[in-house]
Amino acid sequence: MNMPNRNRSEISEHYPGVSCHWDSVHNVYAVRVLPGQYYVTDRSDQMISTVLGSCIAACIRDPEIGVGGLNHFMLPGGDVAADGVAARYGIYAMEHLINDIIRRGGDKRRLEIKLFGGGKIMRGLTDIGAKNIKFVREFLSVEGYPIAAADLGESFSRKVNYFPTTGQVLVKRLRSLHAQQIAREETDYGKTLVEQPEYGDIELFD
Repeated sequence: MNMPNRNRSEISEHYPGVSCHWDSVHNVYAVRVLPGQYYVTDRSDQMISTVLGSCIAACIRDPEIGVGGLNHFMLPGGDVAADGVAARYGIYAMEHLINDIIRRGGDKRRLEIKLFGGGKIMRGLTDIGAKNIKFVREFLSVEGYPIAAADLGESFSRKVNYFPTTGQVLVKRLRSLHAQQIAREETDYGKTLVEQPEYGDIELFD
């Protein structure tokens, strides 16, 4: 089943690069989020899907109004506590997702937050996943947001399917073959982050 063109154009207009297809297993439209992207919806016929290695995905929603979304981010490297450039990428990902939910009527006091990813999926590499986990936990602590659930770290990659209107999350731990491919993709993505200019300042609004 194909998504109506009007809905596809709305997704691509507001969330460039995000793709969507019909998922016959779950009987919903699956919106795929890649590294550096995020997506927010209030539709019960949509599921947000992503695959994580060392990256983090935050699944955030306002359960009272059924609006929520998912982001997929990775710090480009450096010391999370000392390197403001590195942390800026995570801040950008978290604040854009939260701000989009608030724009749609969400309330910061009601947000339900679940975290996934941050795996160390290749031996011998710097544990970027641990730095991503440290960043996101510190960010939420500083902003005063509790964590409702988390599946973080360890030595495997994950596929995450998130249903924002209900808050359900389905997590599948992937085999090492997938982990190697994901590690290569994340390494390439990390290189592009280092070459990009810094994002401008972003603030959470009420």
